[in-house]
Amino acid sequence: MHRRDFLVTSAIGSMGVGASRLGLTDGPPATLPSMAEHTDKHAVAATRKILIAGGNYNTAFIRYMAELTGKKRPRICYLPTASADAPGGVINFYRACAPLDVHPTHQDSFIESLSQKQGWDDVFLSMDGIVVSGGNTLNQQAIWKAQGIDVVLKEAWDRGIVLGGASAGSLCWFEEGTTDSRPKSLSIVKALGFIKGSHSPHYDAEAGRRPLYQTLIGSGEMKPGYACDNDAGIYFEDNAVKRVVSVRSGAKVYYVSIEAGKVVEKVLEPEMIS
Repeated sequence: MHRRDFLVTSAIGSMGVGASRLGLTDGPPATLPSMAEHTDKHAVAATRKILIAGGNYNTAFIRYMAELTGKKRPRICYLPTASADAPGGVINFYRACAPLDVHPTHQDSFIESLSQKQGWDDVFLSMDGIVVSGGNTLNQQAIWKAQGIDVVLKEAWDRGIVLGGASAGSLCWFEEGTTDSRPKSLSIVKALGFIKGSHSPHYDAEAGRRPLYQTLIGSGEMKPGYACDNDAGIYFEDNAVKRVVSVRSGAKVYYVSIEAGKVVEKVLEPEMIS
C-alpha cells in the first residue's frame, strides 16, 4: 500500500460510522472533500485597493500605501516598466522609502531568464504594495500584456495587495485616459480597466490635459472619470472613492462628466497627508 492510500484509509477508518453515512468508504480516495474546497466556500474576499496620484508619488504617498497594507514593515515593490527600468527612477524610489518603516524592492521588466529566476507571480504576489512608475503608458501596457504581468497584477489586486502610482502609474489602472505616449500630441490610451471609467493625470501641470480631457468626454469619445493635479490623488476600494488626498495646498482632484449635455467638472476636495 502506498503512503497516500494508507493515510486516506486510516483517516476514513478513524471516522467510523460517520464515514459510512457520508459514503466515504465507497469509492476511491478522490471522493474525499479537500480542505481547499472547504476553505474556498467560506473565504472572505479581500478588499481591492488602489492609491493613485496625478504626479509625484513621493514619500507621503508611499507612507499612506504602507498604512493601507495593514502590515508591519510591508514589502513595497517598484515596477518601472513605463520608464524602461530607468535607474534614476529606481534610485528615487529607494530615497523616497528611506524615512519609512518599509521593505523596499524593485522589479525590472527588461530581463532575461539566466538571472531572473522567479516568475512574475512569485515576485508580485509576495508583496504588500506595488508602486508603478511614470513614463510611457502605451509601451507599459504592451510589455505587460506580452509578459503576462497584467494577469498577475489583476490577481494581486484581487488578493488585496495595494496597487498604485502616478502618471503612467495611475493611468494604467483605468479603462482609458489621456496620454503623451505617442508622437506629436496627446491621445487616448486603453489600459487595464480595474477601475471603471477614464483618468487624466497632470491635470494642472501640462497645458493640454484639461481641455483635451473635457473635449473627449463631451464628445462621448471617452467615458467620464477622474482628473488629478500633481501632488493630489485618490484611494479606491474596488471602484469606490474612499478618500481624496493631497500633499500640496491647492492641488485638487476632479470628477469630469456630462450633465444636461454639458461637461461638468466637480471638485473633490482633498485631505492633506504627509
